[in-house]
Amino acid sequence: MEITEININIRGEEKLKAFVNVTFDDVFVVRGLKVIQGNSGLFVCMPSRKMQDGTYKDIAHPIRNNFRQQLEKMILDEYQNLLEKEGEEG
Repeated sequence: MEITEININIRGEEKLKAFVNVTFDDVFVVRGLKVIQGNSGLFVCMPSRKMQDGTYKDIAHPIRNNFRQQLEKMILDEYQNLLEKEGEEG
């Protein structure tokens, strides 16, 4: 499976930095990932749904940790590139 597109919509809020859509093999998209500013830096949250008890449960997520790390690195790299590009244009 190949990640063929990462689409980032920058938010610029205190913790929520961006919404992300990821396309796989040009045929399948996962929408609603988030770039979040945490206490120890940026990280990626998978799309989730609020449950009746108030907790959140991921509705799409990588099963293998190495793929999660690869996906997060690609998203955060693209996020940084987009910030740099906007800084140059602004």
